[in-house]
This record gives sequence, structure tokens and C-alpha cells, in this order.
Amino acid sequence: MKRRLWFLPESPDVVKQLCEQATVSVECLEALVSWAQGAADAADHLRDAERRAGERKRELWRALRAAFSTPIDPEDLYALSFRLDLVLSAAHNLVRESEVLGLEAADEPSAQMAALARDGMARLRDSFAAMTSDRDRATELADDARHTARDVEHAYRGAMRRVLDQDDLRRIWAESERYNRFVELADRVAQVSDRVWYAVVKEG
Repeated sequence: MKRRLWFLPESPDVVKQLCEQATVSVECLEALVSWAQGAADAADHLRDAERRAGERKRELWRALRAAFSTPIDPEDLYALSFRLDLVLSAAHNLVRESEVLGLEAADEPSAQMAALARDGMARLRDSFAAMTSDRDRATELADDARHTARDVEHAYRGAMRRVLDQDDLRRIWAESERYNRFVELADRVAQVSDRVWYAVVKEG
């Protein structure tokens, strides 16, 4: 009589993979802070971190296809990963457009807003890690991330008052565009926060 071999279905640690994507995403926004502070090679570091985060995203998506079961709805894990990627796309576009517009990187309001966005991303990373063990903590951290996004809007208003005191219309337009990109970046951080709440509420 032949022995039948049974294989357990795959159970990759998809939450850990999401946290790894978020960790690299924090690195990317840390590079954005350095860029806004005038570090010469920060833009290259940002692009490298964005590329590595993209690799983590694709690894997670492949794992979601193979996983037999997941501790969080696969749709929510996919959405969180996708929205993280949108945050980094916003950071990349911000730097690229600043370069095209001929704006110097070092800028105090930009550094302030970049630091707030980075802090929000760090809280999201910690929120992901808590989603399966302490849902209250996960949503608390998600709320903290959303609050940093609101703080970016406050910093934006202060920056725009300074911009409008200038006489150079081209510079007013260029700096306004850059600061608007920071608001967009913060809004995308907030959207990740909202999805954390959705995922946790669904799990009950």
C-alpha cells in the first residue's frame, strides 16, 4: 500500500511582510527629510528606498496569492500595501517636481512637513505590527498618524503666508506647488490610517 503524502498549505507571515514594506517606507520619508534639509545625496537615497519598498510590496502581493489563510482580510492587506506605495509615489513626485522647477532642496517649511509625514509613517508601521495582537493600540497609532497629517496642513498654512509675502510671481507659484505636494503626501498618509480602522473594524 502506497503512503500518501500530505502537504500543509502555505501560511506566509503576510503581516510581517507588510511591516517590512512600512519600515522601508519610513526610510524613504527619512530621506525626504534629509533632502529638505539640504543633504546632497538624499534624493538618490529616497529613490533607492522607494525601489526597495516596491520590491517588498510585490513580495507581499505574491504571498497573498499563495496564502491559504491570513490573520487579516487579504483585501485589506492589499489595500494597505497599495496605499503605502501611493505615499512613496507622492514623495518621489514632490522631489522630482522641485528639481524640474529649479527649487533648492533646503527649505525650513519643507523640512518640517517632511518630518511630520515621516513620523506619521512610523506610527503606521507600528500600527500594522499591533493589528493582530492589540487592535485598540493599532487604531490609536493610526489616529496618531492622521493627526500628523493634520499638522502638515497647519505647517502648510504658515508656509503659504511666507510665500505670499514675496514679489517674484514665478517663485510664488513654484513654492506653492511644492507645498501643495506636501499636503497631498500627508493626505495619503491619512488614507492609510483610515484603512487601518476599516480593517480592524471588519475583524470585529
